[in-house]
Amino acid sequence: MTTQSISKEEVHDLADRFEDTPLTEILQWAWERFGEKAAIGTSFQGAGLVMIDHAVRAGLKFPVFTMDTQFLFPETLELKAKLEAKFGIGIESLFPGQTPEEQAAEHGPELWTRHPDLCCTLRKVIPLQKKLESLSVWITGLRRQQSDTRQKTKILELYHFDVLRDHYILKLNPMANWSRDAVWEYIRANGIPYNPLQDRGYRSIGCMQCTRAIGEGESERAGRWTGFDKAECGIHTFLGENI
Repeated sequence: MTTQSISKEEVHDLADRFEDTPLTEILQWAWERFGEKAAIGTSFQGAGLVMIDHAVRAGLKFPVFTMDTQFLFPETLELKAKLEAKFGIGIESLFPGQTPEEQAAEHGPELWTRHPDLCCTLRKVIPLQKKLESLSVWITGLRRQQSDTRQKTKILELYHFDVLRDHYILKLNPMANWSRDAVWEYIRANGIPYNPLQDRGYRSIGCMQCTRAIGEGESERAGRWTGFDKAECGIHTFLGENI
């Protein structure tokens, strides 16, 4: 099944209905309609862990992928291996087209200190774009509570991904209405491995150079790109507005 089989009106209706639908049922809808053309993208934040657990428990064999910028914390890479072992799945790593050394040779050292948007585009956005070319549904762990920029996130969204090829893609954010507390209650109650950096004040964990622990009262994503007017890496904004 492709996105050509779903209308804009149906997407809007489903987005409204899914507000009151349990997570497993939303995932079952995606699997029954799109099968392996629907895939979970995760950076191993809390919501992604909960989503993978629900999918595995329900026997939904979604492909799972992550973007390895080659600047990730060692704890993040260790968590990936633990999750693969626990769930009995393989998690595909998407790598940038350049090694860190090749990027430094072309753009200068420590690009993230000068042009973090370009660094994110090269190491995250472009690899994701290539992956989405093969998918009909991108399943994410976005939650509205994470930041001001995510408050309007709908559970199901439709984007005109490739205008030249007339390729549309659905973005399924089945945990958009979950709170952080609900996510972590589930993780601890079900013994799901998580990044130990969470216990050291890191609430949103990305690349080592651009992530810090946050203080009391700061938003979950306040620890990303400190010193820059930047709240998103670009993977959730390059598609433009949902239709």
